[in-house]
Amino acid sequence: MRIVFMGTPDFAVPPLEELVRRQYQVVAVYTQPDRPAGRGWAPAPSPVKTTALALNLPVMQPASFKEPGAIDQLASLQPDVIVVAAYGLILPQAVLDVPKYGCVNIHPSLLPKYRGASPVASAILAGDEVTGVTFMRLDAGMDTGPILAQERVAISPQDTTRSLTARLSELAARLLPDVLERWVGGEIKPQPQNEAEATYSRRISKEDGEIDWHLPAVELWSRLRAFQPWPGCYTFWQGKRLGIIEAVPLPAETSIGPGQVVGVNKDGAAFGVGTGNGVLGVVKVQMEGKRAMTSGEFVRGYRQLIGAVLPS
Repeated sequence: MRIVFMGTPDFAVPPLEELVRRQYQVVAVYTQPDRPAGRGWAPAPSPVKTTALALNLPVMQPASFKEPGAIDQLASLQPDVIVVAAYGLILPQAVLDVPKYGCVNIHPSLLPKYRGASPVASAILAGDEVTGVTFMRLDAGMDTGPILAQERVAISPQDTTRSLTARLSELAARLLPDVLERWVGGEIKPQPQNEAEATYSRRISKEDGEIDWHLPAVELWSRLRAFQPWPGCYTFWQGKRLGIIEAVPLPAETSIGPGQVVGVNKDGAAFGVGTGNGVLGVVKVQMEGKRAMTSGEFVRGYRQLIGAVLPS
């Protein structure tokens, strides 16, 4: 089986590594072009590119398949199947038509739920107890192709987008070889998605991380988990950005207004902030330009925080 692998972020790394570990013939790896990153804003390779080079695999980085010769180059690799995992480019029909067995996409949700760009964060934001991974055959739509296989995973109250994405990635890697063998062997009958049950996840922006203290504490807690590692949740104090890294929802105290900071000593939180419903107990923070620290450490250094009112 000749495989072309397409992926870009950390989520795609374990499936690629598993294909190589199981000695599949990965003839090329496609990933996004290097992007500026870090303080120096120098071009940096994607996690998939770094992994592929370490595995001595050929790497291709077209900015688009509209580039002259891009599709001809792909066709010259003669892939039997293309495996796609968070590649970041919409594949035109000319690409979908290249491999004999089509393009098998790994999507971190139980399709047709949470199609689109941020399925893991969307599941946490919605308060879902279960999510999963879906293997589907790509078509020209946005995650609309027929389903080849699915596996469910419980979402724990401690899960962040980072931790849940990692678990889903490892699960996908374990399942991928069996799905490919059964698909190419003709043992899987693709199941059309139920369009009536389809939902879409929107692309998350940096601005989504700013905290509105008028929202309920439980909703803010979900946002904190959903927006880790990016964009993170933050407020402002003394003119500087104050990142709220970890927190827990606490029972309501009617005398505390939204944004009002109070001292607490519960569930690891040294201070809490009033919300539209309940108190958000803050466990870990990071002031702009400073290291991350526990809320207890922070309060000891900035005692004037207690009693302050944070902006919404």
